[in-house]
Amino acid sequence: MKKKLLTVTLTAVMAVAMLTGCGSKSDDSYTIGISQFAVHGSLDNCREGFLAGLAEEGIVEGENLTVEYVNAQADPGTAAMTADNFVSKKVDLICAIATPAATTAYNATMETNIPVIYTAVSDPAEAGLANADGSSVGNITGTSDALAVDAQLRMIREVLPDAKKVGIIYTTSEANSISTVRQYEELAGIYGFEIVSTGVTSISEVQLAAADLVSKVDCISNMTDNTVVSALQSVLEEANKKNIPVFGSEVEQVKAGCVASMGLEYYELGIQTGKMAAKVLKGEAKASEMKYEVISEPSLYVNFAAAEKIGLVLPANYANDAYQSFDEIIVE
Repeated sequence: MKKKLLTVTLTAVMAVAMLTGCGSKSDDSYTIGISQFAVHGSLDNCREGFLAGLAEEGIVEGENLTVEYVNAQADPGTAAMTADNFVSKKVDLICAIATPAATTAYNATMETNIPVIYTAVSDPAEAGLANADGSSVGNITGTSDALAVDAQLRMIREVLPDAKKVGIIYTTSEANSISTVRQYEELAGIYGFEIVSTGVTSISEVQLAAADLVSKVDCISNMTDNTVVSALQSVLEEANKKNIPVFGSEVEQVKAGCVASMGLEYYELGIQTGKMAAKVLKGEAKASEMKYEVISEPSLYVNFAAAEKIGLVLPANYANDAYQSFDEIIVE
């Protein structure tokens, strides 16, 4: 029987300035800062899941929890300033969503006792947030959204039995993206693929990179690279002109027009992260003693409307096998 996925309607909170001072804290109340690096669905889902995970452990916003939320709009400088502001206000914990937010939060809290719990960090060790064995490098831990690269390549081969070249656009300054491209390159040969990658340094470069890439490859596999995801519609626009399928890395990208993904459910990842944070806030565990965690298995997501738009026929079994499928393209 096909599982039903909980759909969460999100309201993005944009903060351009922060109040000063957190006030006094009673023994059973908490103030946390949430630093989210960019605006896109998967990171929003992480945030909502994080708060839900805390609530499941009895830490509820508006009751015994005060939340200060800032979205950096994909600007590293804003992320760094946000972390510094949270430290100056002596919050009880920082939740950092995405690698740039996590690294700036960790740097800002090194000389403090403020724990950092991160989520949506693909490779914590590569980012300097964990040791190779998964243990913490300091007062920081969290959850990884490491992509199931092998499962993704296997799915692409199922959909495109004759394809030879897979394109990837990545941000040259994102350690996680570089690490994931390396994984693609290491595994591609198993499935008879060649990886053609192109690096960008900002959102403004993504469309031009996509326009060049679609002339060289049979498909594009999109990662969770924050810069590229923020410009996903530009990638889809260029790919659709050439009837080149774009495969996503999580459900929000598939909803927005990618044809399929072996991806993670970010709301569930957020819940997992919230439960970790609850242990730290309650004094049941120390972030420095907790290994980072990963979500267990990827799920298949498909968008039949996106496939039909470029004349692609997906495998017949995908209608029943998909964890979630869509018959329309939903751009928020």
